[in-house]
Amino acid sequence: MAAHRKPRQFLMGGGRTRRAVTLALAGAATATGFDGTGHAEPQPAPGQVRAEADRLFQEAEAATEKYNGAKEKAESARRRLHDLQDEAAREEDRLNSARAVLGSVAAAQYRSGGLDPGLQLVLSDDPDGYLDGAAFAERAGSRQNAAVGRVREQLREIEQLRGAARLELTSLTSRQAELRRHKKTVTGKLDAARRLLSRLTPEQRTEPTDAGTDRTGPAAPASAPGSVTAQAPGPRAADAVSYAYRKLGSPYVWGATGPNAFDCSGLVQAAYRSAGVSLPRTTYAQINVGRRVARSELRPGDLVFFYSGITHVGLYIGNGQMIHAPNSGSSVRVAPLTEMPFAGAARVA
Repeated sequence: MAAHRKPRQFLMGGGRTRRAVTLALAGAATATGFDGTGHAEPQPAPGQVRAEADRLFQEAEAATEKYNGAKEKAESARRRLHDLQDEAAREEDRLNSARAVLGSVAAAQYRSGGLDPGLQLVLSDDPDGYLDGAAFAERAGSRQNAAVGRVREQLREIEQLRGAARLELTSLTSRQAELRRHKKTVTGKLDAARRLLSRLTPEQRTEPTDAGTDRTGPAAPASAPGSVTAQAPGPRAADAVSYAYRKLGSPYVWGATGPNAFDCSGLVQAAYRSAGVSLPRTTYAQINVGRRVARSELRPGDLVFFYSGITHVGLYIGNGQMIHAPNSGSSVRVAPLTEMPFAGAARVA
């Protein structure tokens, strides 16, 4: 009888397991083309990945310049607020001194049997009530009229300063919110670009693009600094170029202005600051400094700008080359002007 028993089937853990295996095999067949047709999405070529990463880097740089502009305005608002608060404090000190003098007069009048109405208002704990009761000041004796008038004017000035300070505080708060928005945009774009590049091997990241030069590729050979500075239009431009040469290899850090790290406009600003020339912080402000020059008229030390939104800048060093801080993950380097779409140039000194 045992010989006629039906062989027991091995169920691989039951019906649930069978279904899982069936689905897995079906999925594998679809992905690998068991039916003769592959359905997996093709992976982009390394050049496409680099081009998309470059686009994200450029968008991040545009956001960086907006961040730099908002930061500059926030710092200006903070300085104005501090100045207004200082001025208000000085006015309050002067007011307290004037009130102290009038208090002495009031004490003398009280001892003599009366207190001038004008002095009563000035010494009141309610300055606003005093301002509303200006007509009473006219009843003060002629000897106190001038002092009472000065105190009244100081009260007005203090209130005006406080009002201006409130406006600056509102402006500062708005700028700080703008800073946070731009910072979020920058970091988001940079993170996305880095994720894309992480798919490539080191060799693929530095291969030339169709345009001839990749922004993350090796630096172009530099001309000798001495020969470059000799062609500069003036000593300040020469000094700026010399500074840029000394900073070759410094890391790109968005929002940085040196001395050890830079973004694109931060490098140019620092180079001319070392030469005694003050430049604005952002690319779209820097292009309006000095005078515009044609590409054919470029000389070492000229500022060269790129992209339609004027979102990148470098320092021209001659022979069609510039020194610039390219993008996150790279360093200050020499590169050809053809690396990016040229937008214009300005001669500062």
